[in-house]
Amino acid sequence: MSEPADDAFDYVVVGGGSSGCALAARLSENPDVTVCLLEAGPSDVDDPAILKLTDWMALLDSGYDWDYLIEPQEHGNSFLRHARAKVLGGCSSHNSCIAFWTPREDLDEWAAAGCTGWSADDCWPLIRRLENNDGPWDGHGRSGPVTIMQVQPDDPCGGAVLEAAAAVGLPTVRFNEGVTVCEGAGFFQINREADGTRASSSRAYLHPIMGKRPNLEVRTGAWASRVLFAGRRATGVEYQQDIGPGRRTVTARREVVLSAGAIDTPKLLMLSGIGPSEHLREFGIDVLVDAPGVGTNLDDHVEGLVMWEAAQPMVTRSTQWWEIGLFTRTRDGLDRPDLMMHYGSVPFDLNTVRWGYPTTDNGFCLTPNVTRGRSRGTVRLRTRDFRDRPRVDPRYFTDPDGHDMRVMQTGVRLARRIAEQEALKEWVARELTPGPDAVTDDELADYITKTHNTVYHPAGTAKMGPVSDPAAVVDPQLRVRGVDGLRVADASIMPFLPAINPNITCYMIGEKASDLLTADT
Repeated sequence: MSEPADDAFDYVVVGGGSSGCALAARLSENPDVTVCLLEAGPSDVDDPAILKLTDWMALLDSGYDWDYLIEPQEHGNSFLRHARAKVLGGCSSHNSCIAFWTPREDLDEWAAAGCTGWSADDCWPLIRRLENNDGPWDGHGRSGPVTIMQVQPDDPCGGAVLEAAAAVGLPTVRFNEGVTVCEGAGFFQINREADGTRASSSRAYLHPIMGKRPNLEVRTGAWASRVLFAGRRATGVEYQQDIGPGRRTVTARREVVLSAGAIDTPKLLMLSGIGPSEHLREFGIDVLVDAPGVGTNLDDHVEGLVMWEAAQPMVTRSTQWWEIGLFTRTRDGLDRPDLMMHYGSVPFDLNTVRWGYPTTDNGFCLTPNVTRGRSRGTVRLRTRDFRDRPRVDPRYFTDPDGHDMRVMQTGVRLARRIAEQEALKEWVARELTPGPDAVTDDELADYITKTHNTVYHPAGTAKMGPVSDPAAVVDPQLRVRGVDGLRVADASIMPFLPAINPNITCYMIGEKASDLLTADT
C-alpha cells in the first residue's frame, strides 16, 4: 500500500518508548508543528496486560517482548535474555516502575565531561516538571503528567528487611528528597496511579491526548527499517506497517529523532549507514558516516541473587513485588553508591533452576547489582535485514581490574549479613541460592557468573559527548555527528548509567529533547 502524497510531518519520532512518548507529547503541545510517532509494537491503550502494574513479571518473554538473546559470555551468564518492550510506552510499559530522580553527582559528571546543559541544575527542573509526586519534599513537582507515589510499608517481611539493614549500617531513609542516598534502605517511590495502573510514558503523556491533537499521529505496528537521507540530511524514515507487504515512508520536514532504545537505536543508525565503517561494509551497507562509537560503550546494571525460603507466609498483595531498595558503598571515598539491592517479596529463580539450585513457592530475595559497573559491551548487526535481531554482547564481568565481580561478591555477602540479623530470624527458613556451601571468592564468582541477571538497563550505545571525544555519537544537543536533521533521545545517549534505576531519567531525556528541538525552530 502506498502512503498519501502529503505524508509529511515536521518531526518524525522513531520509537514510542520511555523517552519517545514524552518527546512526541511535548512537541505536539505547539499546534503549529506536526508530529508523527512510529512504534513497532502494538498500542497499550485499554490493555490490562500492560497497564496492571502488579502483573509486570508476566510480560517477560511474552509477545510484548523483543526478548533479545545475548552473545555467549566469556565471564557471564550466556543464557541471559535482554527483555526489551515491544509495545507503546517501551520499557516503562514492561519493566517495574521504580522511580528515581537522577543523582546530582551523575548529571554533574556528564556536564563536567563536556555535555554542556546536562548538569543537575539543568535537568532537575525537567524532572520536577514531569512529575506529580505525593512525597513531602518541597522540591517535588505537583502538576506534571507522571504520577509518582510513595510505596506504603504494608509488607511485614519488607519491614523486617529494613530493620535488619539498619542493624548492619544501612538506616531507613526516604528516596528522592534532594540528596543521593549512599548508605541507606527504604521503600521505593514508583510511577503508578492510585488504582494500580502503571504511569508509563504512554499512559502519562499520550493517553490523555491521543485523538485530541490533530497535529499528532501515533502509528503502532510501524517497524522502522532505515532513516532516509538526501545527501547528509535526514529527510524521513522507511518502515514496515504490520506484516507488510512492502515498505512505507514518512517525511520529516524538520528533523527525525531516534528514540528506539539502547539496542535498537544503534541498530537503526548502522542500517542507515552511520556506524563503524568496517562493520557496515561486512554487510554491504554504504557508509554515510564512519562513526566508531555507534553500538559501543554498552553499559548495564548487572544483577546477582540471594534467595531464601520464607519461614512464614509472604504477602499476597503488592504494588509491584519489588518495593524496597538498599544502597551502599563498597569502598571509602565514593560520592555515590556503587552497590544497590532490590528486595523482592517473591522468589526469582529465572536463572538458577537450570543449574539445579532449589526453589520455592514462598520466598524472598535480595538482588545485589553493580550501579557503577566498568565492563562495557557492544551492539552489532547480525545481518543487513532490519527484521533480524542485533548481536547484543554486554561482556559482563570483563573489566580488566575485576571491579564488577568484587562489588557483586561484596553484595552477596552483605545480603547474607542482613539475613543473619535478629529482625529476619523469624522469616528465614533456609538460604536457597547461592546456598551455604558457596563461601570463598571463587565459589561465589562461579555462582554469580552462571546465574546473574540484568536489571534491564542497557544504555550508552550512542553516547553524548563533546567534539573532542571521538567515541561520542551525538553532541550535547543530541544531534548525530556528521549529518543534519537527525537526533537521538533515549538511554543510548547516556555517557554512563546513573547509579539508580534510570526510567525517570529516560522521561527526562524526552523532556530535554523537546526543549532542544523547540529552541532550534
